[in-house]
Amino acid sequence: MEISSSLDPLRIPDAENEQIRVLRQTMLAGQAALIGSNNERREIPADVYQLFVRVLEHLERKQAVSIVPYRDELTTQTAADLLSMSRQHFVRLLDAEELPHHKVGAHRRVYLKDLLAYKEARDRKRRAAINAMAREALEAGVYDKTIEPDE
Repeated sequence: MEISSSLDPLRIPDAENEQIRVLRQTMLAGQAALIGSNNERREIPADVYQLFVRVLEHLERKQAVSIVPYRDELTTQTAADLLSMSRQHFVRLLDAEELPHHKVGAHRRVYLKDLLAYKEARDRKRRAAINAMAREALEAGVYDKTIEPDE
């Protein structure tokens, strides 16, 4: 098996779906351990165990998985892709100092941890705005009205 770069998603071939399901069920049955080539048993630390289970859950649902170090540096294009926006819009956010960045030579870089913090704050603001709009509509009685289509 070839090891890919950190952002390249791992996809499991359909032929291995049953193996993934069985492996996840086995791990959920109790704390797992690794057996080395010399039959030496090594317990898996609890946090690593939880990571394995989470990865297997996603793979079982046929979702691609990437494991990226939290302090990885991302290019503006990669960061924009992760936020589902254009690179130009993302660069404007950097220019407006919406999130921290640094330069490597002439190129801007963003730490994954900062990008995730920005995304979480952005999503929290969006949810609050949607909740406020729904609350205002409810208070205005919009949900109590039925609008009949013109005939």
